[in-house]
Amino acid sequence: MSEGTAAPFVPDGAPDQGPDQGPDQSPDQSPDPAADPVREWRRLHPRSLLAGAAVLCGVAGGAALPAFLSLSSGSRPAWQAAAWVLAGALLLIGGGTAADWVRLRRTRYRVGPELVELHTGLLVVKRRSLARERIRSVDLTANPLQRVLGLVKVGIGTGEHTAGESTLELELVARAEGELLRHTLLARLQGPEDPAHDGVLASVDPRWIRYAPVSFVTPLLATAAAGAVMQVSDWFGAQGEVIHWIGDRFEDVSLPWMIADLVLLAGVAGLFGALGLWVEMWFRYRLEREPGGTLRVRRGLFTARSISLEERRLRGVELVEPLGVRLFRGARVDAVATGLAQNDDDKHADLKNLLPPVPRAVADRVAAQVLREPVPPTGAPLARHPRAALRRRLGWALWTGLGPAAVLAVLGTWLSSPVLGYAAAVLAVLLTPLALLLAVDAYRNLGHGVSGAYLVTRSGTVRRSTVALQRAGVIGWTVKQSWFQRRAGVLTLSATTAAGEGAYAVYDAGESQGLTFAADAVPDLLAPFIEPVREEPVREEPVRKEPVPAPETPEARPTER
Repeated sequence: MSEGTAAPFVPDGAPDQGPDQGPDQSPDQSPDPAADPVREWRRLHPRSLLAGAAVLCGVAGGAALPAFLSLSSGSRPAWQAAAWVLAGALLLIGGGTAADWVRLRRTRYRVGPELVELHTGLLVVKRRSLARERIRSVDLTANPLQRVLGLVKVGIGTGEHTAGESTLELELVARAEGELLRHTLLARLQGPEDPAHDGVLASVDPRWIRYAPVSFVTPLLATAAAGAVMQVSDWFGAQGEVIHWIGDRFEDVSLPWMIADLVLLAGVAGLFGALGLWVEMWFRYRLEREPGGTLRVRRGLFTARSISLEERRLRGVELVEPLGVRLFRGARVDAVATGLAQNDDDKHADLKNLLPPVPRAVADRVAAQVLREPVPPTGAPLARHPRAALRRRLGWALWTGLGPAAVLAVLGTWLSSPVLGYAAAVLAVLLTPLALLLAVDAYRNLGHGVSGAYLVTRSGTVRRSTVALQRAGVIGWTVKQSWFQRRAGVLTLSATTAAGEGAYAVYDAGESQGLTFAADAVPDLLAPFIEPVREEPVREEPVRKEPVPAPETPEARPTER
């Protein structure tokens, strides 16, 4: 099948007569296989009204109790406050459902041989279309309520960075219709099967959950849990009572031990939260390559996610090792691909994440399978950077550790405050060694090299990142050298690409080392900008020849007397 054509889309219901007119059709009616896809306009599923109404009921129920307590706190009777709360809830649910019904009635979409069109809006009518030949992904998402109702949200993307203009979202359609849409719109990508590389690349292993507690999510959830307790108690006007209750529990405990106990309790809450979040995100995880070269990630316990990535968009992989995960010899794998919507914050991480934190050997194996390489480029030996890079990081570490301490010491002297002096000393003693250790680790993690068709760069300490980028995907080089780098004889070299973050840097490489790496990795790209070394020609000294005496003639021979 050519790229500009596709098989007719046959949905699970009969077509309407047009985008703004025609009788309502039941989604359970059988379609006409011979229907013209250009004239086949479809509506969203009617059960989306139930999903919207259920969400509004939850919002109204969550706001009812605080509103009731606020209204009944004065001289107003309780029954009157309850009546006001009930009236507000009914207004919210009824008005929201009515607006959702209007949206449902005014929304149409169709899949033609060349375009996917979406018409919606009442006061402001929007008519959008995407060329089918530009479609690169069709993602399906369903939260628990939508899964119960058999609905999915369909996101159709073109692989461009502007998510708002390059993505069509259908909220909501039947699950079978969503799967049919995905297969139909990606049908042009189908190619010959490759049993050696197609199939399941990775599936969930319950032992991977051990990496959840050592991620950065644990302290974040611990802080969020403590903040949630204080916020909820403030809503009910009981924050003071909660603080006094905590103080009574630790009445006979010293202040340092009380702080340690509270941190421990928050850490336990963060631990359970991280485990629960991991289960929700990676339950039934499966990474597979479908025939024709489409990577598909399926995962999720409550919110089911199905993410498709066209393999032609893939320019490499990124092996990410956060500090806690790296201490337990783990890593995760992200895709370096073109067209990931960077301004869609809640989806960007989901789109590029191919593998959760797993053992490093498993991550290297999956990276090699994703790239169709016999040997993982992320495990290739890398060239070390000069010692000047270590000296620069040690200097930054000293400034990080001693700079704040010096400021506190100056303020303590100026204000005659011994407390600030003690704080400066403690800060210098605790922060400086930690900063020096991280500086040495950051230097050891620096490296770059070439592995087959990929250039590899590694950097970072709190978040160590190893990027394997296709050499053919590099469209330019950026060379940066500050005044301090010039004195140290190092430079920062960035490989510019249309995928992922847009540029991947080799930090503090030697001048000749970095330029040689760029010239070897992508020949002829940097050569016009490198001044060749001109060798002075060797001047040969002329050989001085002795004059040859002329042969004697009889006339020149002296006569004897």
